Amino acid sequence: MAAAAAAASQKAGFVPRAVFEVSQNLTRSYFLGHHAGALTSMRQTLSNINLILECRDSRVPLTGTNPLLESALAGRDRIIVYTKSDLCAPAASNRWIDQQKKLLTKFYNNGSVEFGSEEQEEEGRGSGTEVLFTNTAKPRTISKLLDAIKERAVVSESLTGLRALVVGMPNAGKSSLLNAMRAEGMQLPKAAKTGAQPGVTRKMSMPVRVMAEDASSGLEGGVFVVDTPGVFVPYVSDVEAMLKLSLVGCVKDGIVPTETVADYLLFRLNLLGPQLYGELSPPTNDVAEFLDNVALRTGKLLKGGVPSRTLAADWILHQWRNGHLGRFGLDDVSEEHLAALKAKALAGEEEHISLSQARKREKKARKERRAAQRKAQEVS
Repeated sequence: MAAAAAAASQKAGFVPRAVFEVSQNLTRSYFLGHHAGALTSMRQTLSNINLILECRDSRVPLTGTNPLLESALAGRDRIIVYTKSDLCAPAASNRWIDQQKKLLTKFYNNGSVEFGSEEQEEEGRGSGTEVLFTNTAKPRTISKLLDAIKERAVVSESLTGLRALVVGMPNAGKSSLLNAMRAEGMQLPKAAKTGAQPGVTRKMSMPVRVMAEDASSGLEGGVFVVDTPGVFVPYVSDVEAMLKLSLVGCVKDGIVPTETVADYLLFRLNLLGPQLYGELSPPTNDVAEFLDNVALRTGKLLKGGVPSRTLAADWILHQWRNGHLGRFGLDDVSEEHLAALKAKALAGEEEHISLSQARKREKKARKERRAAQRKAQEVS
């Protein structure tokens, strides 16, 4: 699809960038104090937890993985919940999402999941880690998640009810998911605060009931969910991964320069086809030109009618995040790419560094940035 769009653009005289070039000194961390505190609290409460609901933004199904959570919560039954599924693909794309579900299920079960029935295969479920895609605006997707949780609650035979911990990266949709489960399962108003920027949830919540007791079906005590703060990784080794996480809003705006994130969005839009932003600007690979056009088109102007690139960048990012500038994922979830990732992991080529190592790298990067700034000033 992207190749066809790129070919059409070339015929029209516009050639999109094949590679996004960005400074290697880009900030690679957003690991805050309350992230570390949340991890400690999660570990302390694990003895009372039956199930982990790991939320990941469906637009970054692989990049949104957090190895810290994987290791800290290992040993507990887990459902991987891909949130905001309405933003990862165009409308009426259920077949595409079902295929993603199937591929990711096999990937997280070492590629050897044997589906027990035709129904399980269609749902993307196997005997290991379950994968579900949810959209808080579609109650049916929330009902499927509640059904999966209920199955585990009935098997657990707990008289006090099943306790689930909802975890994930910042702004992955954890609190929104909890509210949606409560609305669907209990027909009650939301219990957790939500927001467009990460960091709204700063500490673990009290258990929130999302499903009532149903003794007739073996559900004793009901189901309770505990909300947690988003936890970022100590260090993002791949620059493009940091840009992806910034683009979907896992990183607070401004940590990575907004215009740089907007430039990355422009790069991704051009790969699919510049017609996606055709009402705002002619096709271009120049982010300055693009933002100037957006500012003029939307009235994001400074005194004297000068285009504000910062305001335009902020506006364009929010447009994409809300699904108004194309709906597409940022990760390659093809069978070939997943196989390559699995081979890389088996070969021990994945890089997971400690918090102290991350801090050392950040300190070194800051020194390099300051040295480069001083050199630039001397030259000028």
